[in-house]
Amino acid sequence: MQNNTDEKLEGEVDSVIYRSDDTGFAVIMLKSDGELYPVVGELGNVEEGEELVCTGRFVTHQKFGEQFKCELCERSLPKSASAIQRYLASGAIKGIGVITARAIVKKFGEKTLEVLETEPERLCEVAGITPQKAEKMSQQFKQNFAVRTLMAFLSTFNIPMSACIRAFKRWGENAELLIRSNPYVLCNPAVNVPFNKADEVAKSLEIAGDDENRVNAGISCVLRENANAGHTCLPLDKLAKTTCDFLKIDRLIFDKVLADELTDESLYCYIKNGRKYIMLYDFFKAEDYISRRLSIMKECSYDNKIDFSDVIDIAEKNSGVEYAELQRKAINLALSYGFLVITGGPGTGKTTTLNAIIDLYKQQGMNVMIAAPTGRAAKRLSDISGFEAKTIHRLLEVKPTDGDNMSFVHDENNLLECDALIIDEMSMVDTLLFEAVLRGIKLTCKLVLVGDSDQLPSVGAGNVLKDIIESGVMPVVRLNEIFRQAQKSAIVTNAHKIVNGEHIDLTQKDNDFFFMQRMDFEGLQTLVSELCKTRLPKAYGYSPFDDIQVLSPTKKGPAGTQELNKLLQQQLNPPAAGKSELKTPLFTYRTGDKVMQTRNDYDIIWKKRTGEKTESGAGIFNGDIGKITACNKIVRTLNIDFDGRECVYTADMLDNLELAYAITVHKSQGSEYDAVVLTVFGGYDKLYYRNLLYTAVTRAKKLLVIVGQNRRVNFMIDNNRRTLRYTCLKDLLKELNSHGSDISDTL
Repeated sequence: MQNNTDEKLEGEVDSVIYRSDDTGFAVIMLKSDGELYPVVGELGNVEEGEELVCTGRFVTHQKFGEQFKCELCERSLPKSASAIQRYLASGAIKGIGVITARAIVKKFGEKTLEVLETEPERLCEVAGITPQKAEKMSQQFKQNFAVRTLMAFLSTFNIPMSACIRAFKRWGENAELLIRSNPYVLCNPAVNVPFNKADEVAKSLEIAGDDENRVNAGISCVLRENANAGHTCLPLDKLAKTTCDFLKIDRLIFDKVLADELTDESLYCYIKNGRKYIMLYDFFKAEDYISRRLSIMKECSYDNKIDFSDVIDIAEKNSGVEYAELQRKAINLALSYGFLVITGGPGTGKTTTLNAIIDLYKQQGMNVMIAAPTGRAAKRLSDISGFEAKTIHRLLEVKPTDGDNMSFVHDENNLLECDALIIDEMSMVDTLLFEAVLRGIKLTCKLVLVGDSDQLPSVGAGNVLKDIIESGVMPVVRLNEIFRQAQKSAIVTNAHKIVNGEHIDLTQKDNDFFFMQRMDFEGLQTLVSELCKTRLPKAYGYSPFDDIQVLSPTKKGPAGTQELNKLLQQQLNPPAAGKSELKTPLFTYRTGDKVMQTRNDYDIIWKKRTGEKTESGAGIFNGDIGKITACNKIVRTLNIDFDGRECVYTADMLDNLELAYAITVHKSQGSEYDAVVLTVFGGYDKLYYRNLLYTAVTRAKKLLVIVGQNRRVNFMIDNNRRTLRYTCLKDLLKELNSHGSDISDTL
């Protein structure tokens, strides 16, 4: 039975099979007209004996048969004495078990819940219940009732139960009162209700369109949306126009509310080059802290002028590697200075230089820690250095928190026990994460940042590596010599041509760089599918899941990741008997699928088994790629393995997941793959530019195949539109170091 028309199913909760207190998702048996029906959906903290009116539809589950999928749930307290007893006996109220529930209901009958709410002192008439216990029972009941009424209120606006639960966790019994007085508190990142939903609530309460709470939330919404696009601030003129157009308000009310927010320091204004920039306080605090901390590190760890040439000579003999002049300079500065940036393209010796620095730090008895932004980058760093590397999040140890705020075990109150910290792939470290790094290390800790400033900036807000380099006030070594061995790789030589704006030879067929022309979408999709499924595995032995990654500049269109993922899933992991799958509006997930997390989630609990040891931790992050190992359709959960970190995704978490047979170039940052298949075909010009192509090419370790149009490749090389990001870090660094010389010019 499959019905797409909404129906109502009314009855009493007979049993709760599964319930998530965090998300509100539940599986229950509902007794209606003497029959039991399985009901699934975001039902909240339902208990046995409650009466529900569920709106939704009957669906047929492949394994579990017919069930009612609830979209909207109206709840009422049980009315009959027997239902009340079942409700209390289910554990809905702490301190009341089966025996106590029976005694209370025997005494007060159908008035039991009324007594609990308004006359708790009468509970003492039941043997064994003290005044203190009675008061606790009453408070627990009132709290449960407050959750129920909040859910009933918000469900009328189709706000998910998970958001209701987050709101109640944040504001407790006062949540509904607070939301009714200012619905825009729902936009708080810890609750994360979209602005348009909060607007619906406000309109129902007849709150004016120019209400100051609405304008305040609108300004924050615009700033946060732009932060999601990479900006830590916005010019005042752009912010004002965007917000006024978005809210349909007059500029005068915008100016008034903004002035109040600046006075309260909820927002911050920074002036550079005579232009005002508005920042959310979190980003101002982060960029201000980074600039001050780096300036202090620079003052405290000035170059001690010691020449380590003899030490480097010995290192050359021991390693059998002859370092180039700039490599020697970088090694010398890393030993003599407390802070250093090493930047350069592929094949310029960043890894060799890094290994030498690590070895010499170790020889000096330093406790060295090595980190990278992603799990893949950390694994690669471990493989090439021979030393253990961790992700930055794992190094600092994420603490679960409400909302999207990062919190780490290691901060200024619990510093990392390290004398030197090296961070690779620094181009993809965002502002808030770098602030956390600096808060977690000692002032005397040496810090070496390694990255390619020509790559795309971080997925998160900020442009940290580029801002530090361009500030000109911190020590930077630019490696620019392509070494002989790297010159043999067309991937390396073409990457350098691309970044220099030179067209590349797309006709070569005898190296690690191939171009395959396709002039129509059907031909492109067929070729991409063949390369992944048969041609590359047969020719090179590459695994379609572990070794090959399809990249695209865009999500949409026939050459975008959404269409390619559907195609590749069908080819590489088709439906099969006994293979469970779970459907969402965008994707169908099945056991064996390659998936990617699209948003930082610091609360996801994972376990990692190494031999007989089991390590546990929290946090799965934007860009992490994993494989679905199990799918439970009845409770709508997926078991996913992210490079050995095993975790369970519930239904509400699937919004931050997508298939990863094909991913955007932006999402590939910090990762390398044995083989990359890159589609370059049509689309909006603004999505096709030089350093995006450069980033895509440098993701390939052994083989790159570009599929598409040669004229589009040349267009990308010619289009040197750098990714514009509004930030203040570069200017803050310059401002704090205006008395000094431009250090980077001397290195």
